[in-house]
Amino acid sequence: MEFNTLVKKRTSIRKFSSKKPTIEKAIESIQIANLAPSPGNLPLARYILIEDKSKIEQISEACRQPFIKQSQLIIVICSDQKQAQKLYDSRANTYTKQAIGATVQNLLLDITNKGLATTWVGAFSNETINNLLNIPEGIDVEVILPIGYKLKTEKTKPRQKPTLDNRIFFESYGNKHKSPYTKIGKH
Repeated sequence: MEFNTLVKKRTSIRKFSSKKPTIEKAIESIQIANLAPSPGNLPLARYILIEDKSKIEQISEACRQPFIKQSQLIIVICSDQKQAQKLYDSRANTYTKQAIGATVQNLLLDITNKGLATTWVGAFSNETINNLLNIPEGIDVEVILPIGYKLKTEKTKPRQKPTLDNRIFFESYGNKHKSPYTKIGKH
């Protein structure tokens, strides 16, 4: 799929069919996620693939989002920033969050490109997820992606994003004009 079309097609899906995506498709998407930039090319992201329905239900409860129970597969994205802390000290957390964001974006786009559906889940009980998945201390759960095939009856389209009118500036924060006169807006 052409890139701009893919980006515009990606949307958050919360209703899944009972059809199960293959673990191979998830691993292929993780390989694409692995191509995202990271500070010093450090391998900061860790991935846990969950197919067990009991664990999926417990994750759904830990997130307080019942729709997750419908998914057939979950990817839990974690970060391990020990190496980043050695190299970047106080900037390690910022760089790790940036790298994980890029990783998740690659995952979201590749999942969409494969005809699968997901939504970014960032609200959950850390303690419950850590205990359920045996996540060691020093590893942070960043994002949970429930994955499945979109329910055929689900009519979805990407939400209209806010305009850029008051968010693009030139040369300094707040300067909305470029000389010669340019105004950002609807064309």
